[in-house]
Amino acid sequence: MLAAYAARLDRNDPLSALEVGERPDPEVPDGWARVHLRAAALNRHDLWSLQGVGLGEDKLPMVLGCDGAGVTDDGREVILHSVIPSPGWSGDETLDPRRTLLSELYDGTLAEQVVVPTNHLVPKPDGMSWELAGCLSTAWLTAYRMLFSNAGVSPGDTVLVQGAGGGVSTALVQLGSAAGLRMWVTSRDEARGAQAVELGADRAFASGERLPERVNAVMESVGAATWSHSVNSLNPGGTIVICGATSGDAPEKAELTKIFFKQLRVIGSTMGSLPEMRRLVDFVAREGISPVIDQTLPLGQARAAFERLAAGDSFGKIVLTTGD
Repeated sequence: MLAAYAARLDRNDPLSALEVGERPDPEVPDGWARVHLRAAALNRHDLWSLQGVGLGEDKLPMVLGCDGAGVTDDGREVILHSVIPSPGWSGDETLDPRRTLLSELYDGTLAEQVVVPTNHLVPKPDGMSWELAGCLSTAWLTAYRMLFSNAGVSPGDTVLVQGAGGGVSTALVQLGSAAGLRMWVTSRDEARGAQAVELGADRAFASGERLPERVNAVMESVGAATWSHSVNSLNPGGTIVICGATSGDAPEKAELTKIFFKQLRVIGSTMGSLPEMRRLVDFVAREGISPVIDQTLPLGQARAAFERLAAGDSFGKIVLTTGD
């Protein structure tokens, strides 16, 4: 089968570790199912894997990819849930210290076929496009959990999204807007901020800009560069939900005094559970939300897709299709 995979690891030049070519068709263990993929989206996780973050030399070669949707051997159209718990784990799989994502321990979705546990298949709603379905498993699930499970917000509340343009950020704007939240974004790029407003954000601000009023919650994925701004932007009793730290995890100031004095909540958030995945799919279908897709390319052009992701030029998701 054709696949995009990590053939080696390179922290300084991750794209040099990427190969696009033939890999053996996967075997199907008991309790797992084969999915013939129709669409799969890229995530920053794929670049990190090529750098060796969460992926060891002993697991190579490893097919990349966490997002995906396709057709099972028995003809069911499905969306994949890619958080895989360790054997014997019960409950929320995101809390399992030995959990993995597809492409860490098991081959991922940037291929013509993938195998996953049978209970990790979510029915694709009738009429939902493959490209849309192939975007939901990672960034969109992360955004759903941040907003609806961890932020503690209600319709009419104001939510600030630090950064605009990435998969999680655009998902947050679209999900929050559909749920009746007032969504604000920050961006270093005025054009990206304007795109976020077109997408449903109520206002866009320059990174670090003083806001006209404080907000109920901040969705934080940037980390060190925006941490103080996030803390200063919150109402007393507000919540920061943090899912990543692309600018580093050591801010100049921890802001501990402001956090305890203003009684702020800081909530870590990682991916989402299978029930949340089902709710996300239902919500997207019911509200008619169409994830922003920056570019769609055939699987054979995966290198070009990775180059665009690495350059940081994309707005929304980059999707690879098998062409079937």
